[in-house]
Amino acid sequence: MATRKILISTGKGNISLEVYPEKMPVTVENFLKLTNDGFYNGLTFHRVEHWVVQGGDPRGNGTGGPGWTIKLETHPDLKNVRGAVAMARAAHPDSAGSQFYILKKDASWLDGQYAVFGRVTEGMDVVDNLEIGDKMDKVQAVD
Repeated sequence: MATRKILISTGKGNISLEVYPEKMPVTVENFLKLTNDGFYNGLTFHRVEHWVVQGGDPRGNGTGGPGWTIKLETHPDLKNVRGAVAMARAAHPDSAGSQFYILKKDASWLDGQYAVFGRVTEGMDVVDNLEIGDKMDKVQAVD
């Protein structure tokens, strides 16, 4: 399967994503496991800046995760551009777990250092209007 579809429902509207299991198998498998387990439901976007939004932390402050980490993978076709969805991580490249970000602006300086594994297909207006503390009411695979 070339892509999988994800729907993030928020109080400000829906964000539709497509993710790329063929290009980013480890990252997408991890994200889908967390999604299918309901991990993201009710979590907040704890970081909102002019160029990025970030969520997926059960602690809500940027320090939490699912209890494991995954190895960094990158793909030359997947860049940090507006609408890109990628795994957030600590300083160590292999420290991503559940936190992910969505770019509001291009951020080419992140290319090759973070696992871009999808993109927003609908709802960038919602992403642009998110504020710190806005919740992901439900995150689900829809295909």
